[in-house]
Amino acid sequence: MKLKIALAFTCALAQPAAVWAAIPPSTAQAAANLSKAGSIENFDLSQLTDGIADGTLNSEAITAAYLARIAAVDDSGPTLNAVIATFPDALDQARATDTELRAGTYRGPMHGIPILVKDNVEVAGPIATTAGSLALAGNITNRDAPLIARLRAAGAVILGKTNLSEWANIRSDNSTSGWSAVGGLTKNPHALDRNSCGSSSGSGSAAAAALAAGTIGTETDGSITCPAGVNGVVGFKPTVGLVSRRYVVPVSHSQDTAGPITRSVRDAAIMLTAMAGTDPQDAATVDADRWRGNYAAGLSVDALKGMRVGVIRAPTADALLFDAAIAKLKDGGAEIVVLDASKIDRQKIGQGEFKVLLAELKADLASYLQGLPEGLVPHKTLADVIAFNTAHADKELQYFGQDTFETADKEKGLDDPAYLQGLATSSGLATNALNQLFANNKVDVIIAQTNGPAWISTLDKGDAFSGPSASQLPAVAGFPHLTVPMGLSSGLPVGLSFIGPKWHDYNVLKAGFAYEQLSKARVTPQFPATIASK
Repeated sequence: MKLKIALAFTCALAQPAAVWAAIPPSTAQAAANLSKAGSIENFDLSQLTDGIADGTLNSEAITAAYLARIAAVDDSGPTLNAVIATFPDALDQARATDTELRAGTYRGPMHGIPILVKDNVEVAGPIATTAGSLALAGNITNRDAPLIARLRAAGAVILGKTNLSEWANIRSDNSTSGWSAVGGLTKNPHALDRNSCGSSSGSGSAAAAALAAGTIGTETDGSITCPAGVNGVVGFKPTVGLVSRRYVVPVSHSQDTAGPITRSVRDAAIMLTAMAGTDPQDAATVDADRWRGNYAAGLSVDALKGMRVGVIRAPTADALLFDAAIAKLKDGGAEIVVLDASKIDRQKIGQGEFKVLLAELKADLASYLQGLPEGLVPHKTLADVIAFNTAHADKELQYFGQDTFETADKEKGLDDPAYLQGLATSSGLATNALNQLFANNKVDVIIAQTNGPAWISTLDKGDAFSGPSASQLPAVAGFPHLTVPMGLSSGLPVGLSFIGPKWHDYNVLKAGFAYEQLSKARVTPQFPATIASK
C-alpha cells in the first residue's frame, strides 16, 4: 500500500506555471498592505505566497520588511544573534523577481520569498561560509550549493546566513549549543537566557522570531528537530538522500541532510518541494527524483482519518501535553497504537554512531576543504583546523575545547574495520528497529516528544539537556523526521515528532499538518529576558 501511495505522489509532481496574470503592486502600496496586517511577523510563508499571487504584495516590500526586522530584533532590541550577515544584493534579488512577475513569469510558490540559510551551506556572493569558525573566515567560494540553486530556480530570495553551533556542534562534548566564534551565542526568543539548541540554532531562533519567511537548517542527529522544538516552530529532517549535501560543510555523509525550519508544516512542505532532487555528484541522492513531489499538494486536516499512529512514550515526556496531543490525533480519526521500544539497544546504536561520526568527520571534512577553490582557506585537514584553533585559542577555545576533534583525528580511515563495524551496527540496529516497529504494528507514522524545554545557556559549562529526545533512530537510519509545536512545558516550547519510513516524507508531512491544524499549539515568542520554571 505504501509503495503505491509513494508512486502516485511522485507522478503528481507539480510544475511551476510559465505565465502569470497578477501584476505586483508598487513597493509603496505593497508596504502599505503589509502594515495593514500589523507587521511582517504576522505573515507566514504561505500567506506571503498568497499575497504575491493575488497582487497585494511584492517581494521588494517583503524583503525590506524582513531586513528592518532583523535590524530591530536581531541586531538590537532582544539581540538574538540568530543572523550572522545579510546579503547586500537581497533587495536586488527581490526586485528581479518582481520584474519577472511584471513580465508574466511565475516560478511557483517560492517566487519572491526571502529565506535565511545556515552558515555551513555555501551561497554565491560576498559572504563567507564559515560553519561558525574563524578558520573558514576566508571561505567565500562564490558558488551555490545545489539545494540553494534549486531554491533560486524556484524564485527564492536568499536573504542571509544564520548562526549555528560551531562546526555543527561536533568540536567538543562540552560545547554550548548555539555558540560560534563568528556569531557569538544565539538566544531563544521565548526566553533570552535560554538555549536555542544545536546545531541549527540560528535557523530555529530566526524562524520563531519571524526574521525570514523560512530558514534552512542541517542535521546529523537532532540539529534541525531540536532547534525547531525548543524554539516552538516546525522543523523537517527529510530522508537522507532527498536533498543534496554538496557544498555543505560536512560532519557525516551517512547522516547529514539539510531541511526547512518554518512556522507551519505547509511552509516546510513548500520549501522542501523546491529543495529536493537528485544531484549527480551526491551518490546518496540517486533515487531522489523518483520520490520527490509537490509536498504541499493535498495537505488536509482529514489526513489522519484511517491512519495508524504508533506511540513511543519516553519516561521523561510531559505526560499532560503528550496525552493532549494523542487526544487530538484521535479526534482527527487516527488509530493509536502503543509501541514497545524497550528492547531497542540505544546505547549500542549510540556507540556505533559515535564511531561513524568520528571517522566520517575526519574524512569528509578533509574532502570538503581540499575541494574548495584555490587560495581561500589554507587548511586541508582536520589536523590543520585543530592547529588553527590552538593558535587562536583566545577566540576559538575561550569557552570549551576541541576534544571531539582531537579524538576524530586519530581515526584510521573509512576502510578501517572498526569504522565499518560501527556503521553496520548503528545503521543496522536503527534501521531494523524502525522497520520492525512499522511492519509489526502496521503503523503509518510514529510519534514521540521531540525535546525537553530549553535550558539556561552557560557558556563555560556546556549544555544541560533535559527531557526526551526523539532524534537518534531516524537520524541514524536516515528516515524522515518532522517536529510540530506541541505546546509549552514549564512555560517553554516542546515539539511533537512524526517519524516515517524511508522516502515516506509526504506521509509524515500530511500527518503533521493534520495534527497542527487540530492543535494550533504554536506560541508566538515575546522575548522575555527570562522565564520562571513552572
